[in-house]
Amino acid sequence: MLTEPQPVTNASETPGEANAATTLAVDIGGSGIKVILLDATGQTLGERARLKTPSPATPDAVLGAIATLAADQPAFDRVSVGFPGVVRQGVTYTAVNLDRACVGFPLAERLTQQLKRPVKVANDADIQGLGAISGQGVELVVTLGTVFGSALFVDGHLVPNLEMAHHRFRKTESYEDQLGRAALEKVGKEKWNRRLKKAIDALEHLFNYDRLYIGGGETKNITLKLPSNIEIVPNVLGLLGGIALWQD
Repeated sequence: MLTEPQPVTNASETPGEANAATTLAVDIGGSGIKVILLDATGQTLGERARLKTPSPATPDAVLGAIATLAADQPAFDRVSVGFPGVVRQGVTYTAVNLDRACVGFPLAERLTQQLKRPVKVANDADIQGLGAISGQGVELVVTLGTVFGSALFVDGHLVPNLEMAHHRFRKTESYEDQLGRAALEKVGKEKWNRRLKKAIDALEHLFNYDRLYIGGGETKNITLKLPSNIEIVPNVLGLLGGIALWQD
């Protein structure tokens, strides 16, 4: 689980100030954008706030929603963002469930300019995993929501850019085609759970993981009896894991 973060310094912080830095954690989802304020140890300061993801979810619309949510929060020192796609050095390289204009968008830079605070951006499943993992062995994270997310960690180290959602899973369909929210609504809970069981079996043989963590809003629909090395984790970890982006 989360450990005590190391001090973070930038041009506007002294080491003492970094020890007390507050983080605005942002989770950009296909259906909702959420924020919560965290103290320097990753504990929540107040309640989570949420807005519906704009449609179309253009970069300006998403930035506007984040600005609206941030304006209602107490003062914060830095920002962590979970984004539903591949992220490299603050730039979003895929955005299947958002507007196409989000591909190649310098999200960290633009949000830094907008909020006047330092910003770090990572894949949303990566952030959820940072909030869930033990840091020992091979740990796989999947998220079940509007989209299908995935993250892989080895002894606490992230394997970057694991974008499994659109890999072929069964027949001609991907993991997201078979297990995303649209599929659940189409085929119903019973069939969706049978598909999930097949996915878990496939992932176990593919990754030989020590632990599998399953998060996301659709975990409430899981009826399977899960093995002891599989844990359903709360969706809020997609926000709480954001503090880990500021650890050394």
